Amino acid sequence: MRKGETVVISQNRVRHGGWVLLLLAGSALVAASCGEVSRTGRSPAFLVIDALTATAGQSGGYGQTLQSDVHTCGSPFEDLGQAQVRVLLRDEGAPGAPTGFSNLNWLKIDRYRVVFRRADGRNRPGVDVPYPFDGALSATITNTPTTVGFTMVRVQAKIEPPLSALLSGGGAIAISTIAEVTFYGEDLAGNGFVTSGSMSINFADWGDPSCSGS
Repeated sequence: MRKGETVVISQNRVRHGGWVLLLLAGSALVAASCGEVSRTGRSPAFLVIDALTATAGQSGGYGQTLQSDVHTCGSPFEDLGQAQVRVLLRDEGAPGAPTGFSNLNWLKIDRYRVVFRRADGRNRPGVDVPYPFDGALSATITNTPTTVGFTMVRVQAKIEPPLSALLSGGGAIAISTIAEVTFYGEDLAGNGFVTSGSMSINFADWGDPSCSGS
């Protein structure tokens, strides 16, 4: 075999090897993409938050803005939240021929996360705002509006900075925040979903008229 032919064959092998590497790399990208899709989910249904409300301590009254009291009648209480949610289909079908809704489109919420932030950009947890937290929540949601309850402000947040500084004017008067509540889960076919809602929370050592004279 002549020297020139050997060089040509080697180049062909290099080119062939390059194509193999490109094909393998492409396959890896496709595999990674499929893995990402399986993690994020492509559910044909999605969760809608119609209303997000909360109640301060043991007041019992729910509102869309929370006046969170760091101490109520001499003790801290957690604040509770409620979300009115329902399921809608991404593809509702054509007029006169709506897409059928099956139990596979039901969404199961299994956890939630609450994050606090301020409009002025001072968002250091434990310094400017309460720490974010995760909570467990088990609820199956259909296309019928459903109300789910959860903890909006943990009792721990009221006995640690920055909320502890609000007690009896101990260095601060009030802290206004926006709480973002994110729900996580999957439909009955195993496709994951994430849905978020927000509400305003004003923290202060609010007066306790019901405790006067006690």
